[in-house]
Amino acid sequence: MIWYRIQIALLFIAPVIAVAGLYVFGKVIPVPYLGRDYVIRIELPEAGKALDLPEIEGPQDAARPLVVIDPGHGGHDPGASGPAIKEKAVVLGLARALRDQLLAEGGIRVAMTRNDDRYLALAERVQIARALGADLFLSIHADSAGAREGVSGASVYTLSERASSEAAARFAERENEADRINGVALSGDNPNVNAILVELAQRRTSAASEGFADVILREAEGVLDFHPEPRRSAALAVLRAPDVPSVLFESGFITNAADAQRLSSPAGQRAFAEVMARAIRVQLARTREVPVE
Repeated sequence: MIWYRIQIALLFIAPVIAVAGLYVFGKVIPVPYLGRDYVIRIELPEAGKALDLPEIEGPQDAARPLVVIDPGHGGHDPGASGPAIKEKAVVLGLARALRDQLLAEGGIRVAMTRNDDRYLALAERVQIARALGADLFLSIHADSAGAREGVSGASVYTLSERASSEAAARFAERENEADRINGVALSGDNPNVNAILVELAQRRTSAASEGFADVILREAEGVLDFHPEPRRSAALAVLRAPDVPSVLFESGFITNAADAQRLSSPAGQRAFAEVMARAIRVQLARTREVPVE
């Protein structure tokens, strides 16, 4: 029995002695990289990398107002998911319908942050709008209510450091987790100075964003179906451009059958595009000296 125990002990001790000996003599044991070929790698934007700016469509006159349309999510980030559709596809369809409507009516230049199934970091979307000198930035999304039934309707979000409700706070947290490169770069590391700079820079922009949200609700009344609490605010990273009025339009809940059908149908997309194009023209007419006709 004693000899058997010694044999068992040697089975465990021998490898340890061998590894220690190799370490002493400067040797390295090759370790297999098990499973690494199956790891999904997601390339994040490199710091300082030049933006791939999208095409600006519409009039060639640079004095004409420019609207940047931002279909949310894309690529490896599908956004919310319904029984048969994904948010990234639904919002791209809505964005294209709005672009086509604006171009058909004329007088307004249009750019889309993405026109295919590609991923963009939240910071890139903001930077595109700023780099192009956009007059308005509209981010289009669709929500999910999970297993909750009966939740439906659109809502309009503007930027606020304090969310307007618990639901808005949860939505902001979920959307901001799409990447971790959020906000606008500020000079200096003093949080008090940064807070003052943000407040000064965004005061006028925030007022314009609030006005745009109000116009959307007014123009869409009786045409689009809205959530019982349609006007919301949250600390959404994609709305943080300090010099571009920005609104996020939550088009509905793709987990709701009626909403999903409306958002993915040609008729529903056309109704959205007509309402939003009208709201955009009203807002630009209020804030721009150059006419949009």
